[in-house]
Formats: sequence, C-alpha cells, structure tokens
Amino acid sequence: MPSLRRSTEDVDPLTLAIAPPANESPVERAARLASEKAAKEVSDRIDEEILAAQRNADKKDVVRVLLLGQSESGKSTTLKNFQLINSPKAFRAEKASWRAVVQLNVARSIRIILDAMSLAQQQQSSPLSPTSPVLSIDSRSSSPTPEPDLPMLTPELLKLKMRLSPLLQVENSLWSRFSPEDGAQMHLASITNTPITRTKEAYVHSALAWKSAFSRLMSSSTSRSSVDSEQGIDWDDPKDPGVILHNSADDMKTLWQDTTIRALLDALRLRLEDMPGFFLDDIDRVTALKYVPSDEDVLKARLKTIGITEHRFVLKAAGNLVSRDWRIYDVGGARSLVRGSMNTNQLDTDSHSAAWAPYFENIDAIIFLAPLSCFDQTLAEDPMVNRLEDSILLWRSIVSNQLLKQTQLILFLNKSDILDAKLKSGIQFSKWVISYGDRPNSFDAVTKYMKKKFSMICKQNSPVERVFHCHCTSVTDSRTTFQILENVKDTIIRKSLADSHII
Repeated sequence: MPSLRRSTEDVDPLTLAIAPPANESPVERAARLASEKAAKEVSDRIDEEILAAQRNADKKDVVRVLLLGQSESGKSTTLKNFQLINSPKAFRAEKASWRAVVQLNVARSIRIILDAMSLAQQQQSSPLSPTSPVLSIDSRSSSPTPEPDLPMLTPELLKLKMRLSPLLQVENSLWSRFSPEDGAQMHLASITNTPITRTKEAYVHSALAWKSAFSRLMSSSTSRSSVDSEQGIDWDDPKDPGVILHNSADDMKTLWQDTTIRALLDALRLRLEDMPGFFLDDIDRVTALKYVPSDEDVLKARLKTIGITEHRFVLKAAGNLVSRDWRIYDVGGARSLVRGSMNTNQLDTDSHSAAWAPYFENIDAIIFLAPLSCFDQTLAEDPMVNRLEDSILLWRSIVSNQLLKQTQLILFLNKSDILDAKLKSGIQFSKWVISYGDRPNSFDAVTKYMKKKFSMICKQNSPVERVFHCHCTSVTDSRTTFQILENVKDTIIRKSLADSHII
C-alpha cells in the first residue's frame, strides 16, 4: 500500500504562525512562554474589564414603563398581557389563584343582581322618595333622567333569589382567602328587604400579597392525592367554592336570562356585560367542577388592587444589541394615588405623592389608558365626576407636567369593543359629550374625534414637542394586544437607544 504524504496545503496557517521555532533553545523557549503568559494575563484583564463594563451598563440600561389611568381603565390587564408575552410559564403557574378570582367575579355579578332585586322589592313595598339611592348598587352609570319605576318581581324570581343567597357566603369566603386578616363584609341586604348601603368595591393591597396568601392555602393541601400537581388545584377541597357555584349554575343562568331581570337592570342602568370580570355568559364553563381558567379568562378576571405592582422581565434583543431588563409598574386604581401628585408641576409631599415619587425618576415611558366606553358613567369614588372627563383631565395634567417632559407618552384608548357595542345598542355619545355635536354615532367617528381631542391636548399642553402615539385597544383581547404591545416595545426601545446616542 503506498504511503500517504501530507500536503503542505493541508496545514492550518494559524498553526504554522503560532508554532515554536524549529531550532528553539531551552532559554528561548522559557522566554517565549513567559512572554505568552504575560500577554494572556493582559488579555484576561481586558476581558474582565469589558464584562464589568457590560454588567454596569446592563444595570443602568433598564427600561422603566409606568401604567397610568383611573380605576378599571385596564392597567392590570395590560400588565397581565406583558406577563403572558414575556413570562408565559410564570403567568400560567398562577391559574389556581385566578380560578378563585373568576369564581369571585361570578359571585359578585350575582350579588349585584340580587341587590337590584332587593331594590325592586323595596319599591314594591313602599314607593321611592325623591332622595332614594336607587343607583347605590353600583355608581358606574349616571343618568339625567328621574328615578325609574322598577318591574314587578314574580314569585318564581323571589324563590330563585332565596336559592341563590348562599352565593353571598361564597363571595365572603373567597375574600377571606385573599385577605385573611380583613375578610369581607356580609351583604345581607339581598336576603332581607332592608335598604341597601353599598360599600366600596373590596380590594387587595398588591397582586403579590394576595397570590402568596392564596398559595400558602393551596400548599397546605398538596399532600392530598386530589391535588393536580400541574395546575396546583385541589379538586376535592371541601372548602372549594366551585362546588356551590356548580350546583347553582342552572339557577344563575335562569336568573341572568330572565327578561324581567334584564328589564330591572336596564331600568337601573346596570350593564353587567360592560363591567370587568363578567362571566355570566359562560356559566356552564366557569362553574364546571374541574374548571381551569384559560389565558383569556385570566385577562378578563377582575381583582381591584391598591398600591404599586411591579413586573420584571428580560427582553431579548435581536442581532448584536444587548438584552434589556424591563420594569413595568402598575399604580393601583385608587384615585388618590393616580391624581394625588399630578395637580401641579411639583411633586407634593403628602402621602398620595409618596407612591409616585420613586417611579418618576428615569421613567422611559408612560402607557396611559383612557377607557372610551365609560363616556356615560361616573367615578365610583366621586359620582359627580364623569369618567371620560376625568381621563381627559388626568391626561392633560400628565402631558403638562414638567417632571415628565422627557418621558415618552403612549395613549391607549381602551375598551374599544365595549364602546362599539354601546354605540350599536343605540346609546348616543353626543348625549354625554356635548361637544361631539351631530357627528355620526359610529365607532369610527367617535374614536376619530377622541383621538383628535387627546392629540390636541398633548400638543397644546406639553412643555416640549412630542410625537403623539395612540392606539385603540381592547386589552382583554390577547391577540390584538400582543401586536400592539410589540409595537410599543419597539417604539420605547428606539427612543431609549436614541437618547443613549446608540442610534
């Protein structure tokens, strides 16, 4: 077999370049190795300095976004969308907690109907006086018309009301789970015919607090074989409110679909289908014994939070750009928190502004949510203030604030799906927004008008010239919101890079 001779063309040029001299003496070899060692130490120090500089740059290179808007504007839902997009595993690991929130929402919707029925019973037993608090059930809708006559409740409806009264205990039980130290007040007005004194909507102090409290309750039962390890749900928990809800499902459907009840709610201007956390059209599904919330259910679920909720994630950058840490802050919906420090161009020193102060510094962007569908509603905190008017005033105070003049502002005209449904149902936008005049009562015309109005406020009141970023949104729709948030992230990153003189 002929011998194979290696061609010089097969030798790596780099190998030849770094190879020691052929006739290297021991002294020369020692000198060469010492020189290579010194060069390597210099190279290692340079690498360490580069890594340290990159770590320091990463610490400074955090994108901070603040979510602002009045209560029920969609801030928490927007935050949940960010979580779903960027931390889907963590988002879905919390479904056991959100299952309880959906159950709470169902019980709350039924309780509102039962309270309305108590008002009807009260009117039937004694005529309403001019000062009777008809709308004390839920101060969302303001009406310029006199108090209406409420429809007569049939004996069948009164029996249905009594059968559903245990759901009041369910609501109380769920609140005691979320906030064991506080619990929730019993709503006895629906069982008796006593006058209703509507308390403010219950709330939790922060999303992390209620989730951890609920997780501790769940972890105490993890030793039982009935616990679904993947979902974190104990299907045989004797205290599971889902059992009562499941057994009451038919009665709840009958109540919600009853024409007299619909007429009663219309007379009181209560549109449950427009409220956050509405699941009465999905009773069979959400009251199933082994119900697990979908992603859309979690987005729709309503739990009022007070205080600052923070979500962190790392946004992986394309190409050679460094990945960036993001901080998304949701200021809980208390009106005092939202408006406390925005009335002037200086930060106040009162307790309200304390919640804002840490987040004003170095904020890259504010996503402001203005729900257009609330044009015919008033604030729960102040029934004399129209909700759309309040959003406009808050937007003006934000764009004119000197502390925020370098902050990018992004406007979400939210709940566009509910706005569309209201307009199609015949509710006249011009009745509540006088300046709208005789323009068409259509979704396109209304949104065009409101975009122009918010844009003019931004242009006339901003201390510096700003690009007006505006999106019509329905943040409970994860598909469309995904695309919008991707565009928003791109906009924020481009602005941040431009400010850093990177682009």
